[in-house]
Amino acid sequence: MKDETWRRHANPWSVWTRFAAIPLLLLAIWSRDWIGWWSLAPLAAVVLWLVVNPGAFPAVDVPTSWASKGIYGEQIWLRQRDSLSAENRRALRLLVIPGAAGIALVAWGLIALDVWPTVFGATLVVLAQLWRIDRLVRVYDDTV
Repeated sequence: MKDETWRRHANPWSVWTRFAAIPLLLLAIWSRDWIGWWSLAPLAAVVLWLVVNPGAFPAVDVPTSWASKGIYGEQIWLRQRDSLSAENRRALRLLVIPGAAGIALVAWGLIALDVWPTVFGATLVVLAQLWRIDRLVRVYDDTV
């Protein structure tokens, strides 16, 4: 992303509305059981929102909120990964495990149309992402 898009994505509204899109995405995929191919319409709407979202809100030039610092930390992590502390690099690598497990459970649940793996998997994804953002806040704070 361009720097301006990163600053816009650092707006807390961008962060939290992306989280709010998760249940909408799951519902759109699940709706194939109820409305068949028409489920592609809500799915496309959610995907379009996820694509447009990072640039949809006013830019944050000086991050003060937790969410904003997390996005600025993500930008630092992507651009300067090798210069981060070993602790931060290790933690961010380990957080891939619960996130990937959550995605696998969500996929299983959505394919089988089974509620428990879908909900449990989505919960794992959200918790892993929140923990990741928290770690990225540390990256930001350590760098600035």
